[in-house]
Amino acid sequence: MEEVITSADASSSLRSYSSDTSSSLPANLPLLTAFLSLFIAQFLKVFTHWYKERKWDTRRMLSSGGMPSSHSSTVTALAACIGLQEGTGSSSFAIAVVLACVVMYDATGVRLHAGRQAELLNQIVCELPPEHPLSNVRPLRDSLGHTPFQVAAGALLGIVMAFIMKLST
Repeated sequence: MEEVITSADASSSLRSYSSDTSSSLPANLPLLTAFLSLFIAQFLKVFTHWYKERKWDTRRMLSSGGMPSSHSSTVTALAACIGLQEGTGSSSFAIAVVLACVVMYDATGVRLHAGRQAELLNQIVCELPPEHPLSNVRPLRDSLGHTPFQVAAGALLGIVMAFIMKLST
């Protein structure tokens, strides 16, 4: 026996589907957790910079580099929240873990070394005689990457945020 769907059933189903998708952003716990973790990590950079340098610098909230790694915090919160919500056997979790590994590897590898090279280049430019054409160039940004400790701290923050957000729902 075949099941027959009437137009009333179809429109009712469509209404319930559209009402579910219209509120998908607030209901998307992994996305909210990732962004919240990003904002908290960026906010914490002001305080960790003060602790290290003994001066307040609110520009640290908008800069890359520093403690904790907001990139690591974001991708780890995303992966952990997906793992808690969908299970560690899901394809979404696998994709999020691979993304997290690439981002954290990049933060401690390429970006960290690019920042160290910028630091050396800035030092070389400062030692040039004043008449040299490059002596007045603007210094390169040298706070690009993260130490492994900064990445681990960001990852820990992301995991904690995922558990807190999951428990609060």
